[in-house]
Amino acid sequence: MLMNLFKFWGGIKPPSNKTQSNHLPIAAAPLPSQLIVPLHQSIGGTPKPLVQAGDKVLKGQLIGEADGWISAAVHAPTSGTVREVAMHVRPHPSGLDSLCVVIDPDGRDEWIARSPIDLASTAPAEVFAHLQRSGVVGLGGAGFPAHGKLTPAPNVAMDELIINGAECEPYITCDDLLMRERADEIVRGIALFRDLLQPKKVLIGIEDNKPEAVAAMTAAVAARGENFAVVAVPTLYPAGGAKQLIRVLTGKEVPGSMRSTAEMGVQVFNVATAYTAWRAVAHGEPVISRVVTLTGNVAEPHNVEVLIGTPMDELLQLARPHPDTDGILMGGPMMGFLVPNPQVPVVKTTNCLIAHSPRLFPPKAPEMPCIRCGACAQVCPHELQPFEMYWYARAKNFGKTQEYNIFDCIECGCCAYVCPSRIPLVQYFRFAKSEIWAREREKKAADEAKARFEFKQFRDEREKAEKAEKLAKAAAAQAAKKAAEAAAAAAEAATGDASATAAATAAPAPANAADADKAAKLATIQAAMERAKAQREAAQPKNTEALKPEQQRALAEIEERRQAAGIAEAPAGVTQEPKAE
Repeated sequence: MLMNLFKFWGGIKPPSNKTQSNHLPIAAAPLPSQLIVPLHQSIGGTPKPLVQAGDKVLKGQLIGEADGWISAAVHAPTSGTVREVAMHVRPHPSGLDSLCVVIDPDGRDEWIARSPIDLASTAPAEVFAHLQRSGVVGLGGAGFPAHGKLTPAPNVAMDELIINGAECEPYITCDDLLMRERADEIVRGIALFRDLLQPKKVLIGIEDNKPEAVAAMTAAVAARGENFAVVAVPTLYPAGGAKQLIRVLTGKEVPGSMRSTAEMGVQVFNVATAYTAWRAVAHGEPVISRVVTLTGNVAEPHNVEVLIGTPMDELLQLARPHPDTDGILMGGPMMGFLVPNPQVPVVKTTNCLIAHSPRLFPPKAPEMPCIRCGACAQVCPHELQPFEMYWYARAKNFGKTQEYNIFDCIECGCCAYVCPSRIPLVQYFRFAKSEIWAREREKKAADEAKARFEFKQFRDEREKAEKAEKLAKAAAAQAAKKAAEAAAAAAEAATGDASATAAATAAPAPANAADADKAAKLATIQAAMERAKAQREAAQPKNTEALKPEQQRALAEIEERRQAAGIAEAPAGVTQEPKAE
């Protein structure tokens, strides 16, 4: 289809090296000796393992459950026995380990019961959930979960849905072969995306160095009766970048700080993502395999459909690498990297394996000082100033690198490709980014520790205040209890003696609270005096009328001593003898 196209800033034209691997059909890779399936294969949370050592699994069985909305499930690529769930090296420049499920195939390749869904009777939310359960992610390299990108942005109308078939990186031909051989299912997947996003236009962008793919996609669109536009775009690296392809097809400039193009009414998907989404919906097949280009220093470069988790060294043997092969490059020569270990597994974002050798990729000459020629800035597709970022990254002035928008760099390698001083600019930028991320993590950890410390202090102060409040309440309750007991005792004493009660009753009513308190005290004293008098009377000697003279003298002596002490009066009938002078 002819349409007005636009240009993006910069770009280069390196040798494509695609003809080596695009002349043979896609082959099926045999079952490997073992499968190492990393649980984390996409952007977002790490799936939770659902199996353990010794479990029997079937092909397509869920072995890793999505952790959160931005996450995708992981499935068993074939039937067999789980050997272990352990840490293994993953295909990443860092060479770090990640949790993997290791499966020993049983050779039967026995499927689970597959459950396709009826799109006509299924709500979009259920389709999103099905795609997430099926592990559908972006297969163009980013690995973003497809269901997240298919969720429309709120209050933003979708103008264009762009399907990326550019495949601009040298050596890689997996998307080219996929479009040639499976164009019909790709178009069905595009129609699925169209129905979910409801865009005004659907554009399929393919670089013009893939005429067979353009023809196959055009025929498939016509056969399905769709109004999709298949557009051949000029071959220029990195035209396959999402922001660059949006610029070429729509003329829209995506701001460097914008991470989601949906905010501009545009969404981009890789052709392989559309294909796997259709297989998941129409056939109930999760993402357990993908097409991978085997090329480079090999005798038989071609494309194979391989199970996820296949060890790379075992897979590369299908292309018969030459003896001087000294490593495996995952991805293209511009943005790819040498894998840290040849036994690392194929993952969902593995699109190409290049057998590396000094003959094919000779060592670069030693790095020379930057001459500030500006060639790197002229080819940067994001209109950055790589030479400035380089100086500040080398000086470890990471704040300045951020001022020059280092995180807008997509690490395409154009700057390093044209640098006359042979400076590995991308490595400097990756170093600066990793250091900034590390410092951000440290700062976040410090902020969280500070927040925890401050909360602990607040909690301690709150507990002290609560304890003091409880003690004050207890003291007040104890004082109130004692006051109530004293009042009850006073009331009981006041009512315990009839005469005291009568006297209190005959007394005039107090005029105020003070008089009432005084009257209560007088009544208490009077009652105490009456009780003491009663006790004295009860203690008087009885039967003292007929005492013998000697008994009367003894009693008189006792009473005399009591009188001397002021204790009591002489009892009746007791005659006291006069004291001796």
